[in-house]
Amino acid sequence: MLSQTSDHALRALLVLARRHGAGPVRTEEIADATGAPRNYLSKTLHALVKAGLVASARGPLGGFALAVAPDALTLARVIDCFDEPRPQTRCLLGTRPCDPARPCAAHHRWTAILEARRAPLATTTLADLLADATPLLHTLHPDGAPAAAAPSPASLGYDPTARLAAASAA
Repeated sequence: MLSQTSDHALRALLVLARRHGAGPVRTEEIADATGAPRNYLSKTLHALVKAGLVASARGPLGGFALAVAPDALTLARVIDCFDEPRPQTRCLLGTRPCDPARPCAAHHRWTAILEARRAPLATTTLADLLADATPLLHTLHPDGAPAAAAPSPASLGYDPTARLAAASAA
């Protein structure tokens, strides 16, 4: 589960990634595109500047731009700015300390589960998300207004009944 700040940060960075190389984007534009409160988003963007993920420029033509290429910026790197991964310090099976040096019976499997949960975030970049969203992006005018109805999930090859059937068969 992502914090609200991480969610806003990812959405803002996707806006910047879509416009990568086209100059700075104003906070107001990003807030309007993401639905995030402007003041909250401004603080989030400044935290991303401090982390080196975003560059900022002042003045009437100023705003924010990616400081890292979209294909090099993983979701984990963004999320870690706000939701730092915390090491497991308590034993899952009790209250004693549990670590690789003194593992409990569940330690190795639980560590593998936590790592597997994080792996997609560590291997997915902003560019990956935008590549997957290309059909949806083509439904927008350059000014961001809807041009036509967005494609249905079925037209994009998503069949929720297949997932349910596979889950019930397992």
